Amino acid sequence: MVHPTALRICILAALATLGTAAQAADTANWTSWTSDTANTVSGTLTVGTTSVGVTYSGAQYSFAQLNNTGTNYWVPSTPYLSSTVTNAPGTSDIVGLNAAGTSVITFSQPVLNPVIALVSWNGANVTFGGGSDKQSYDIQYLSFGCGYWGCGSFGSPTSTSFTGVGELHGVIELLGTYKTISFTDTTSENWHGLTVASLGLPSAVPEPDSLALAGAGLALMAALLRRRRT
Repeated sequence: MVHPTALRICILAALATLGTAAQAADTANWTSWTSDTANTVSGTLTVGTTSVGVTYSGAQYSFAQLNNTGTNYWVPSTPYLSSTVTNAPGTSDIVGLNAAGTSVITFSQPVLNPVIALVSWNGANVTFGGGSDKQSYDIQYLSFGCGYWGCGSFGSPTSTSFTGVGELHGVIELLGTYKTISFTDTTSENWHGLTVASLGLPSAVPEPDSLALAGAGLALMAALLRRRRT
């Protein structure tokens, strides 16, 4: 007879493998910003073979560096690297903001666990959601450090808000599935910048190796169940 505890362990292991296969990702697919009009900047990010349109809009808009032109403010790369995101933005593309107000980032289709890289958010006072935005936010603070304009950190971090202490350079992750992200900053300054990436798509298919592991776990479960019945 198979002990019930052993059976539960097998079931949980197989489910954990499937969950990890569906969600695991550590390469950020950073947006390539390609055009801007008035207070709107547009671009694309690519997840596997899927191209996702990205649009920034808001009165906070100051300027944009498009198509890998201009100064690369994403160096040094250290503030943008973590165990979750292993690659800093690879081009000089950036959206610059300088006024207090609300910004909206929209994807052409839902994305999983989007990340936002920040440059020089000195004194920022940022809250996600609010107003007509009923999305539930869950911010994870992945990394920060000394960047192009100096050193800083996240102050008063919560699941929906943070402040910028010093010259904040870093990355946040929004856990969950998002088609639209909105945030309000009550601080105006010379400028601070951002870009956005996705860690995957909600419908992502597990890697073949992960599927094989999960299949082996499920096969073991079936064998244990047959033995238990016998």
